[in-house]
Amino acid sequence: MMTNKLKLAAAAAAGALLLAAASAGAQTAPSASAPAGSSAAAASAAAPAAGREAASDEFDPAKNKRLLKISENLRCLVCQNQTIADSNADLAIDLRRQVRDQIAQGRTDEEIIRYMTDRYGDFVLYKPPFKATTALLWLGPAVLLVLVLAWYVVTVRRRRKGGGQKPAPLTDEQRREALRLLNGGSDESRGGKGDA
Repeated sequence: MMTNKLKLAAAAAAGALLLAAASAGAQTAPSASAPAGSSAAAASAAAPAAGREAASDEFDPAKNKRLLKISENLRCLVCQNQTIADSNADLAIDLRRQVRDQIAQGRTDEEIIRYMTDRYGDFVLYKPPFKATTALLWLGPAVLLVLVLAWYVVTVRRRRKGGGQKPAPLTDEQRREALRLLNGGSDESRGGKGDA
């Protein structure tokens, strides 16, 4: 890892030297002893070096670490349960590109997050802040849990009260009425049939 950093730094320094040499050669008139295409060769050698310098900036470990940190705090708007760092959706890739561009422009992490929330709302944040518009999101699960527990306690108490009481014993009149209904009629009607 350290050797890669050293190679990148050396390539950037060599590119800067070649660029400086090319610009110095372009400002002075070519001498008679120098070939006609020497300044063009120096300029063409500087162009790939400048390209390497830009490429090394794209893979800068510090910027990539910032990109990853910011991407882990932003929600993929399509996936909704993944950060843009974890998602491969086209929108997540576009959001990562926007973050990378903002880092390249020199904006701070807070400015990038503010830009994203201004554009997409608090929903783009993987952990939205607690405020009036997001209170239900934060308090909703706890309120629902309390309501379910209260319903459970009330239901259990009602069942215990209802199941623990013994029914009152039947009176003599209630027993006679029950027997009459079980026998299929009243005693009077049976007695009338017996006399006939």
